Amino acid sequence: MRNGLLFFLGLFAALLITWAGIVLGSNAQLGHLAPYFDENEGKAYPENTPGIAARGLLVYDDLGCAACHTQQVRRPSYGSDKARGWGDRQSVARDYMRQSHVQLGESRIGPDLSNVGARKPAYDAEDLYKLLYTGQGGMPSYRFLFEDRKVIGEVSAKALNLVGSLAPAPGHEIVPTHRAEALVAYLLSLNNVYEYPEARPVEPAAAEKGEHK
Repeated sequence: MRNGLLFFLGLFAALLITWAGIVLGSNAQLGHLAPYFDENEGKAYPENTPGIAARGLLVYDDLGCAACHTQQVRRPSYGSDKARGWGDRQSVARDYMRQSHVQLGESRIGPDLSNVGARKPAYDAEDLYKLLYTGQGGMPSYRFLFEDRKVIGEVSAKALNLVGSLAPAPGHEIVPTHRAEALVAYLLSLNNVYEYPEARPVEPAAAEKGEHK
């Protein structure tokens, strides 16, 4: 093959330039990001993720939840995420700086979860436990995250209140495992409602407005 060495050197150079543009360019653009300190509130955002919620992120990752759910609210001109109640502002890079495993996701088979902890009407832990146990629509049941055990003494305060065909056998109770508790704590911690300067609503340009009429 004529000029084979030159060809491979050119190919290597192209890959190197591409890698440098993506990795080094992104680091130059976003690597300086730091928590935003709000002098009025006297604290920095985003806040640290509580320990149990941090463990829940690992459960979320392990279960592959990002295959069906995103965690990225689009800006107003790119979709109707705000109208769906998924967030009042677009997601920005600073939202994810406390996360060790960012779960942006690619597909929305289920709803976006960026702000599931701040949804209205709000979810509480009981709601999320029941959703995980029973499943809903296209979402499967995750019953392996729960334990069906015999009641000894009083019913556990953590036992799910299930009725009808979902109710456990007499003398038994359904309680969440540590993995379920961590996952629910993580979901409730997803609350990106603080408005950073760079997250203020971006109105569509005049030309874009005309295109979407």
